[in-house]
Amino acid sequence: MEKAEKMYIALADDDLEDRELFRDAIEELGLDVELTLFSNGDELLDYLHDAHNKKRPHILFLDLNMLCTKYDDCLTEIRRHSKFKDLSIAIYSTSSAEKDIHKTFVGGANIYIKKPNDFGILKQSLHDVLKINWQFHTSGLDKSTFLFRI
Repeated sequence: MEKAEKMYIALADDDLEDRELFRDAIEELGLDVELTLFSNGDELLDYLHDAHNKKRPHILFLDLNMLCTKYDDCLTEIRRHSKFKDLSIAIYSTSSAEKDIHKTFVGGANIYIKKPNDFGILKQSLHDVLKINWQFHTSGLDKSTFLFRI
């Protein structure tokens, strides 16, 4: 992160162990970030829609299979609202299926990350993703820049 201001990050993942590993990796990076964790899509969407919330994330890591009971699909619901147009969304998934990658690309995600099995690789991947200039999606996003391969 080039700026001195704090970066707000959110992770929505229904797997407790994955949330804890993600938190540990973010903490070990030593970056000036504030991480908010959500265990389901409804919590996440309530948080995003809260008008009093002044800490809207700069980037959201969203598990591909995030359960939402109030809405059909978290990604679709977020992208339905213009107030979230600048929110960068990284799909964070164990799947590497082409159909999943394509669906989320078309659905408005900014990047797709396959969850690594190694903690060191997770840390490096998060470091790389957080350092990316997130404005790239307004100037020439294509499928080759969408999938973050590790």
